[in-house]
Amino acid sequence: MEKEKYKISVIVPVYNKREYLEQCIDSILGQSYSNWELVLVDDESTDGSRDICDAYSRKDGRIRVFHQKNGGSTAAVLKGMEKAEGEYYVFIDSDDYVSGEMLEKMAEHAVGRKGEIICCNYVLEKQNETVPVIQPLKPGVYEGERLEKEVKELLIGNENRKIPMSRCMKLCEKSIFDGNERYYDTKIRMGDDFNLMFPALLCSSRVVVMEQALFYHYRYVEDSIVHRYDPEIHDSVERWYQSALAVVRDKKVKDGEKKLLREYGYMMILVMKNELRNPRKDYMRKIRGIFTDPEVKKRVGRAPLPVENKANKLLYLGIKHPNRIWLGTLRLIMKQYDKSR
Repeated sequence: MEKEKYKISVIVPVYNKREYLEQCIDSILGQSYSNWELVLVDDESTDGSRDICDAYSRKDGRIRVFHQKNGGSTAAVLKGMEKAEGEYYVFIDSDDYVSGEMLEKMAEHAVGRKGEIICCNYVLEKQNETVPVIQPLKPGVYEGERLEKEVKELLIGNENRKIPMSRCMKLCEKSIFDGNERYYDTKIRMGDDFNLMFPALLCSSRVVVMEQALFYHYRYVEDSIVHRYDPEIHDSVERWYQSALAVVRDKKVKDGEKKLLREYGYMMILVMKNELRNPRKDYMRKIRGIFTDPEVKKRVGRAPLPVENKANKLLYLGIKHPNRIWLGTLRLIMKQYDKSR
C-alpha cells in the first residue's frame, strides 16, 4: 500500500529488562502499520532477556537479534543503526511500550524527505498513576526559516527544552545521523540521548510535531539511571560537554558556545542532585571537589542561569556556594523529597 511505502526499523537496545521486555515486543508486533522490522540488540543481558529475544526472532521473520559484549545503551543503539535496513528509524527502550497505531500515525506525516523527523508525545507510566506529557513546541510543520528560528536556535541553553532530546518518541529519516559518528561517545551515561540527537536535529530539514499523539508509554522505573545515585555522572557530563562543544563548533551553531555553557549549568544541577543522593558519609567532600574545581567554576561563572523551578533554584545556589551548611540543608531536603515519592 502507498501509505506503507516507507520501511521502518524499530531499534530496541536490551539489557536486563526481562520483566518488561515481552510487553515491549508485543506492542511492536501489534502495530497497525505492517512495513517494519524489529532490531533487538542484546547488550550481554544476564537475566534471561537474551533468551526472550531469540525466542521471538524464531517466531517472526521481521525480528532480527544481535548480541554484543556489554557496551552500554549508546553502543547498543549504534549497533542497531548499523544493522537496520529501513529508511526510517524508531527507537524504543526495552522497559517501555507503544500504542498500536504509533507507526501508522507517525508515518502518515512523513513525506520521504531526507532529514525529516516526526515527533509524538508520551504517557509517563508511574506505579500509581499515568501522566500525559506534551512537549512545549507547538504542533505543526517546521521547515526553512521557521525550523531554524523556532527549533534549531532554541535546542540548547534553556531550563526547559523546546523539543525533547530523547531518541524515543521520534520517527527519524536515517540520513540525519550520517556524518555524526565522530561525536558519539559510548561512555556518556547522563546525556546519552543528547549525544545522539543534538547533531541529528541540527542536520534536520523538516520537523513535524504531532498534536496530542500520546503513543509512547515511558515507564518510570525506580532503579533507572536518572532516578538513583550514579558515582560516574559528573565524569559523564564532562565527556558530554566536550562532545557537544565539538558539535556547536563544527556546525557553527549561532551563539553556540554561550548557549552550551548554559546547558552545561543545567546539567550540573542534575549532577548536584545526584551527588546529594550519595550514600557515603563523605558525600560533601566529593561535592565540594566537583564544584570548587577551577574549570567547573569558570564555566558556571561565565553563563549565569535563568532558573524558574524552585528546586533548581536551591540546587543552583548549592553549585555557586558549596559550603557545608548549605550542602547539609540541601541533603536533608533531598532525603525528604525522596521519602515522599
